[in-house]
Amino acid sequence: EPGDPASRAVLESLRLRPVPIAVDEHGLDVEAGLAAAPDARLALVAPSHHYPLGYPMSVDRRYSGSTSNPSLTDFGRRQARAAAERLALGDWAIGGIIASPLARALETAEYASAELGLDIHVDDDLRETDFGTWEGLTFGEAAARGEAFRAVDDRVARARRRIAERYGTGTFLVVSHVTPVKALLRQGIGCGFELFTRLHLDLASLSVAEFYADGPSSVTLVNDTAHLRSSR
Repeated sequence: EPGDPASRAVLESLRLRPVPIAVDEHGLDVEAGLAAAPDARLALVAPSHHYPLGYPMSVDRRYSGSTSNPSLTDFGRRQARAAAERLALGDWAIGGIIASPLARALETAEYASAELGLDIHVDDDLRETDFGTWEGLTFGEAAARGEAFRAVDDRVARARRRIAERYGTGTFLVVSHVTPVKALLRQGIGCGFELFTRLHLDLASLSVAEFYADGPSSVTLVNDTAHLRSSR
């Protein structure tokens, strides 16, 4: 990830020359990377958490939170359709769809709605993090300002309680964003906030967290992307 200054600093301290590999909506251009470094002995591919590239700001690796509202790219729509088709296979008896109000989440939810024959209910607390002055910046340009992970976690917990109160027991599809999904997984595991910076989630991936009325919770699936292999 050439936009990550910490990674670059580590490589340079080891006297290694980092060679950024071009990324477009089709993914990594590995051939161009090899042409730029024909003497390379090792290729370390560390994709950012906006890869695969599902919406326009991620093509430029820019922070896209709750104050920017891009739609999906054509590639992102293929991913959303593949995820919806996977959900329609019947592995989960889904009783409702709850989505973030942001365009990219609603567009993703519409594919699931068409496949599952369910209406979409919007919950504002499922929106992505407000990145503040990071918004629209590349990862390398960003300054440390914005909504804290704890604040995101708190509002996602509110949304989870509302879903339970409104719909009762059952299985429900939540269509949201990287940070809110990490919050649900953190709550399901019961771990600390370090999960937000240590867990990678791909766009259009599927994860499953289970919460029980008597208190216990568990996570049974994380970052499943098997359905995306034919959508690239």
